[in-house]
Amino acid sequence: MPVMAVSKIERFFRLAASLDIDKADIKRYSDFVHQKIYDLLLMGVATAKANDRDVVEPWDLPITKGLQENIRAFRKLDAETGLEDVLEQLAAWPPLEVALADETVVRLPEIAGGLSVCLAQAFNIIDPNVKNPQTVQWERAFRLFNLLL
Repeated sequence: MPVMAVSKIERFFRLAASLDIDKADIKRYSDFVHQKIYDLLLMGVATAKANDRDVVEPWDLPITKGLQENIRAFRKLDAETGLEDVLEQLAAWPPLEVALADETVVRLPEIAGGLSVCLAQAFNIIDPNVKNPQTVQWERAFRLFNLLL
C-alpha cells in the first residue's frame, strides 16, 4: 500500500476514534474492509436473486440504520482525511453470481467508509482506554462484526 494511503488511514483512525494504528494494523484493516464489503454483497446477491433480478441494486444491500448514520459520519470525516480514494481500491470485490448496478459500485467506497467509522468506534467500546489497538482488540472487533454483518 502506498505511503500516502497509509498516512490517510492513520489520520482517519485518529480523527474517528482517537486511535493510533501502526503499519501492521493496515493489513488487518484492509482485510476487514474486503471481508465486510463481500459479506454485504453476498446478501445483496441473495436479495436480488430472490426478486428475480440479475443485478444488485443499492437497496439490495443490508444497510442498517446504524451503518447509514456512520456513512454520513464518514462523509464529514472524509472531507478532512481524503480516505475515499483509498477505499475505492479497498472496496474491490471478487466475481459474483450477478452483476452490480453502477449506482451500487459508486456507493461501495462510502459504505466501506461507514464500516471504517463503525470499526474505529468499536475499539473504544471494546476497551475505552485503548489508544493503539492490539491483536486481541482487533480479534474482538472482528468477532463482533461477524456476529452482526
